[in-house]
Amino acid sequence: MFFASDNTSPVHPKVMEALTAANTGYVSSYGSDPIMETVRQKIRTLFEAPEAAVYLVATGSAANALGLALITDPWQSVFCHRSSHIEEDECGAPEFYIGGGKLCLVEGKDAKMSPEALRNAIEFTGRGGVHNLQRGVVSITNVTEKGAVYSAAEVAELTAIARDYDLPCHMDGARFANAIVASGATPAEMTWKAGIDILSFGGTKNGLMGVEAVVIFDPKLAWEFELRRKRGGHLFSKHRYLSAQMDAYLTDDLWRDLATHANAMGQLLSAGIQKIEGATLLHPTDANMVFAGFPRGAHQKAFAAGANYYFWPFNQNLEGPADETLTARLVASWSTTEQDIEAFLNALN
Repeated sequence: MFFASDNTSPVHPKVMEALTAANTGYVSSYGSDPIMETVRQKIRTLFEAPEAAVYLVATGSAANALGLALITDPWQSVFCHRSSHIEEDECGAPEFYIGGGKLCLVEGKDAKMSPEALRNAIEFTGRGGVHNLQRGVVSITNVTEKGAVYSAAEVAELTAIARDYDLPCHMDGARFANAIVASGATPAEMTWKAGIDILSFGGTKNGLMGVEAVVIFDPKLAWEFELRRKRGGHLFSKHRYLSAQMDAYLTDDLWRDLATHANAMGQLLSAGIQKIEGATLLHPTDANMVFAGFPRGAHQKAFAAGANYYFWPFNQNLEGPADETLTARLVASWSTTEQDIEAFLNALN
């Protein structure tokens, strides 16, 4: 009954097997390993982008911050949702790597930027010429931090606004696989075909030990990214262990299978919670994250039975009237089972 986060789940056995297989003999370092070339070609094929530059880093924060720094000047803004991951959970890493840029926070339901709010934010920025921060980049988080999924059409609508002002676009895809499964779009349709220039293609939350791909659809930016990755301390010497994970992820659509299971478990969990008396959903369960409110008494029973999840927001107290509603976030993963969910729902009831 562990629903704290999908990045708390174990590494998938096929990934561990790939790491063991890679752990033999001597292999060139710093990304020149032969497995990396295989990964590069697989990602290019998956995204229908034969010229895309592909790099691996160990964390989502590194992928996002380095990717944004590549297309943002220090005097520019990054337009993102107020509840985006780069705003709430990266300790200023994007601003640090950009070298002084600023996040410009945009509103929208379920942590999805609304087109109107985005256009208004862009119009408002730079109005004072040299005295103001200038317009920079649009960054879209998919799946959002509230569990909602942008369709490819919704992404294209936002990037079209960005193009009206000649702004590049970045996608934070820590849960990109979950978004693809939920939306039915292809990776190409969700990214470059919809106007995305740089993608953080997540793996850690979906069964990998620790690796994210940065997919740069304009290869002219490749060399600068390599320099920024090295200068930022994110170029792995024993790179083959990153490559091996991503290679396993891309083999036989493992990435899609794991996300499909996680999303299905999220739907099952969401449906079960809604049957609890007094329960409500705070946001739609589009993928594998459930945001719900239900009585404190049910929370008390769940925690007593060993359930693990977060109150959302955190500053809520388990002590108090049993019928008072407390809100929570619960996340299913590739390793969540129907038995986990059944046990959790039985505890709630």
